[in-house]
Amino acid sequence: MAVTIKDVAKEANVATSTVSRVISDSPNISEKTKRKVRKVMEEMGYYINLNARVLVQQSTQNIGIVMKNSTIESLHDPFFPVVLQGISSYANKQDFSISITTGDTEEAILHDVEKMVQGKRVDGMVVTYSKENDKVVPYLLKCGIPFVVVGKPVVHTNEIMYVNNDNVLAAKDATEHLIKLGHEKIAFIGGDNEFEVSISRLRGYQETMQLHALKLNESYVKEAPSSDCIERIVTELLALPDRPTAIIGTDDLTSLHIMSVLRKKHVHVPEDISLISFNNTMVAQLSNPSLTSIDTNVFQLGYEAARCLIEEIKERSTYAKSVIIPTKIEIRDSTAPI
Repeated sequence: MAVTIKDVAKEANVATSTVSRVISDSPNISEKTKRKVRKVMEEMGYYINLNARVLVQQSTQNIGIVMKNSTIESLHDPFFPVVLQGISSYANKQDFSISITTGDTEEAILHDVEKMVQGKRVDGMVVTYSKENDKVVPYLLKCGIPFVVVGKPVVHTNEIMYVNNDNVLAAKDATEHLIKLGHEKIAFIGGDNEFEVSISRLRGYQETMQLHALKLNESYVKEAPSSDCIERIVTELLALPDRPTAIIGTDDLTSLHIMSVLRKKHVHVPEDISLISFNNTMVAQLSNPSLTSIDTNVFQLGYEAARCLIEEIKERSTYAKSVIIPTKIEIRDSTAPI
């Protein structure tokens, strides 16, 4: 027979109303009592009836995660699994579950979001990217549902809650590191320029080159919206009469592809070309040679995004929060003096 609230109350020597308030995490119940009742619930194998709680609280205890691309494509990028770990970690502490968009096109992803929101399947949304001409964020603004963006919003910045790094500063640190090693011919391979993170990192690189009175060679700046174009881009850079001695890659996965193409063309890292990256995921640590990378604290980006969102779900604020997660450089074997 299933354990009931009455059984838990009897064993914990409290009223059934107290158990109900513990389940709803009422602020009127002391933390000591909550711990006591929760321990009894765990020992007795009592599981909360989520459907009943949804009816009572008008809450799903569920948050939606909007992926940048299709789920399969996103999970191939080491950034997104770590962001999801951070989101899941905080959500689990608050007894929230998560739902992930599964569409494989922008239209399909938006349709997933509409189904989650209109079907009242979620209490709020985490958008794991920030880009121009996005349809999801304007839709969420129109709906009035709580949501948070990972990245600085391109539009309505002051109206939207977001968690971000200072990506301009992060790119400045990467460029400064190469300049200190004596490099002046530094190429920049950025991501899709529709995304705010790509624009900010390009700006940081450009400003640092100008600060040191180094030539901004247009031939050194490349956009890589997908891994399919990496070989072409690296081949173009190597064919230049005055080819770069260092490359900044937009993220660890892109930099791994860059390294692979260089190896294929018998160009050694870091002896011939130094290479620096962003995010400091496991890819950076396990590559050969190991990648110097700007640690963007990816797990913390996800964790803080979930924390901001769940706090907003529980108690709506009168202004949009923003949280900036610090970055730091992890120097490894892929960069060396010229």
